[in-house]
Amino acid sequence: MLEVLMPRYFFDLVGQQTVTDIEGSELASIDEARLEAMKDARAIMSDAVRAGYDVTGRRVEIRDEAGELLAVVPFADALSKRL
Repeated sequence: MLEVLMPRYFFDLVGQQTVTDIEGSELASIDEARLEAMKDARAIMSDAVRAGYDVTGRRVEIRDEAGELLAVVPFADALSKRL
């Protein structure tokens, strides 16, 4: 049986400091990676609001295995778009 390898995407959290994703996630496409980034941003924002912080200025940068930047998902966009 032939094993299909999915690309690995890395999601770096960028704000006042950058948190680099060193594990990544295997996803079928960049579109799935964008959806994952939006879900992550919403979860982080939800926790931040409960703690009294505004993190809408942050963003998620999606990289490939070579480290190339593929997409940027601003937290503010995660509020205004439907999944």
